[in-house]
Parts: sequence; C-alpha cells; structure tokens
Amino acid sequence: MSGKEKNHEESTRMIILGPSSRLSSSELVQRLHLLGLPLTIKSTCYGALVHGDTEAVMEAVRKIRSLDPANIFTKERGFPPGDPRRCRGHRGAAREGYHQLEKEFKLLGYVGEALERPQKAEPEKKEKVSVDEFRNVVERSLKSRQKT
Repeated sequence: MSGKEKNHEESTRMIILGPSSRLSSSELVQRLHLLGLPLTIKSTCYGALVHGDTEAVMEAVRKIRSLDPANIFTKERGFPPGDPRRCRGHRGAAREGYHQLEKEFKLLGYVGEALERPQKAEPEKKEKVSVDEFRNVVERSLKSRQKT
C-alpha cells in the first residue's frame, strides 16, 4: 500500500441552504469551485453535494459556512454523487431520505433565527406524579375501556 492510499479517507457532505440564506444554490456551487479544492461538487435543489478527501471536504464546509453561519447547514451523506444505489436517475424516483430532508428543511428557518438571536431558555420543571394520582389515572382509564 502506498503512502497516498494509507490515510486516504473520503466523505460526502450535503450543504443545505436555509430559507433565509444570503446565497443561492448557484452562488454556493460557484464559491465551492473557487476554493480550488480537489472535490467533486454537485449542485442540488437544496444547495450542493461535496465529495472528496475528508480533510478537503471539511475545509470546504468550514469556509462556506463562514459566509452565512446561521443559514448554511451540513450533514453527512453515505454515498457519493451519482452512486447508483441512491441516484434518482438510476432509481427512477426520489432518493431514500429525500422526504426526511424536505421535512428538516422546513425547520431550518427557526434554527437559523435561533442562531442569529440566541435567547436563554429554561425548561419547565415537571413535578413527579404521585403514586396515588397515577393509580387514579389508571383506574379511570380501565373503567372507561370497560364501558366501550
């Protein structure tokens, strides 16, 4: 094994633009290319996929997130761009996980807002339910089931 192969670890990350991001997908991809890193970059509807040596990928993520830290998000993707196991072009439908990403995207505006204007929050302290109160709830529940 050559020294080049010894520490060669690749990764793929999704770079997701939040709804309030100052960058468009095309600007994001252009800025990624301008970094001059040895990466495979694919434009997507949510931002971009970046694949390559893990160190180069993470350097790109750090530099890109610095442009708009409250509105540029990233998450690991298990497969490189174009992988036939996940590529929509090969599968003929939305890739697995796309609907999860769509759901997560709807929350990113709130996350970005919280990152830009953090506030101290104290969770409500819940009181423990007494054994007697718990017993009453269970008995009421059993009685209501017997009636139906």
